[in-house]
Amino acid sequence: MYFKTNILLHFRQLWAVKNFWMRKKVDYGKFNIVEPGSVSPQKQVPDYIPKPSYYVTGEPSEVMEAPEIKNHRQILGMRESCKLAANILKRVGNYVKVGLTTDDLDIFTHDLIINSGAYPSPLNYKNFPKSICTSVNNVACHGIPDDRALQDGDIINIDITVFYNGYHGDCSKTFLIGNVDDFGRNLVSTTEICLNEAISICKPGRKFCDIGNLIEKTAANLGFTVVPAFIGHGIGHYFHGPPDIFHIYNNYPGEMRSGMTFTIEPALSYGGKEIVILEDGWTAVTLDFARTAQFEHTVLITDTGVDVLTIPSD
Repeated sequence: MYFKTNILLHFRQLWAVKNFWMRKKVDYGKFNIVEPGSVSPQKQVPDYIPKPSYYVTGEPSEVMEAPEIKNHRQILGMRESCKLAANILKRVGNYVKVGLTTDDLDIFTHDLIINSGAYPSPLNYKNFPKSICTSVNNVACHGIPDDRALQDGDIINIDITVFYNGYHGDCSKTFLIGNVDDFGRNLVSTTEICLNEAISICKPGRKFCDIGNLIEKTAANLGFTVVPAFIGHGIGHYFHGPPDIFHIYNNYPGEMRSGMTFTIEPALSYGGKEIVILEDGWTAVTLDFARTAQFEHTVLITDTGVDVLTIPSD
């Protein structure tokens, strides 16, 4: 749940561009272009749930100047929060289906998180109004759950982060809804391949920039574009911090060290790289209306390699 862009656009302005792209007759497959719907009131969190620093103001108080090297206690805390996030994402994946609204998914997930004694990290983070992000088809990232019902052939990224026992655990997955066309299936499978390839090279001494260099190379070889605006990030008792993990060719400085935890979360598209942020300040959509897919894991750099923390229990 992190991006580096500041382009704001009203959806009606973006929609006016649609005819231009339709005239180009670029074949991105068969799917429904998503328009934002109505958003229900923000859900509340019981008093007994421990809350992050931004719960009231929307602004996190943590300031991280450099990637954190976590000790044994901190790593155990990360393992617990990440395992919980992964298990909840798995349950949501078993629940999602045609006809449910993304608001239904938000309510279902919110209740799972609260009943687990955790806080849904996106809720009021920089004033985000919901407990999860739900990004469907041409919504590239940070989609706000609303009253749009999922349709046969949709793809949806569900991004879940929990604040549990003082630590954030963050993961996402793109799900196929009903009968998805081959374009959509290939997009989703390739995005997961790129994530797994990137994770496989992580180890102490490896440069952070190697992640993006490999992802963009892999995606291009398979005929896809990486959307560069969305980046991975360090995570711990803070939601977002250094290092920045770019998913394209880059020269970001620094190297991995044992005890670091961060997310890798590439977003791929059949179309172009350009996205715009709608007037809600969050919803990121592709300028050319192409679909995107995204997958995310939180990883721990160990003494000998890497450990994926957001793997659900069997």
